[in-house]
Amino acid sequence: MPAAPAEKTPRDCTIADALEVVGDRWSLLIVRELFYAQQRFTEVVRNTGAPRDIATTRLRKLVEHGVIAREQYSSRPARYAYRLTESGRALAPVLLALKRWGHEHVREGADPVRFDHTCGHEFVGELHCSACGESFESGSLTLRPS
Repeated sequence: MPAAPAEKTPRDCTIADALEVVGDRWSLLIVRELFYAQQRFTEVVRNTGAPRDIATTRLRKLVEHGVIAREQYSSRPARYAYRLTESGRALAPVLLALKRWGHEHVREGADPVRFDHTCGHEFVGELHCSACGESFESGSLTLRPS
């Protein structure tokens, strides 16, 4: 009798852990809007195109995971503003990397949203090594399992 196939277990991975929190379109677009300083529910819904019920669910999840904070700004009727927490602000490099990738590999033509850096030039996000400062290039990393 042939041996049973070995059980396959998913790789233990912090990328997978992060995707559990922000790994769907609407969650990342909500974080984008807060990064772009749009803090009210109506602004978030309008600018993401998310259905209201989905936006509500994603906002609740992001609050539960500490990515955003909800603050009441009106009591009659009850209305809330959302802001990025330190954890949410730490997603900025992820958004900027996705933005750059989308511009270079998906969208043709001018980038619809650009940023100017305090140095006076257009900001283009780039990954680099925190130890030596060299820019990331394909093939420059070696996987080191823990």
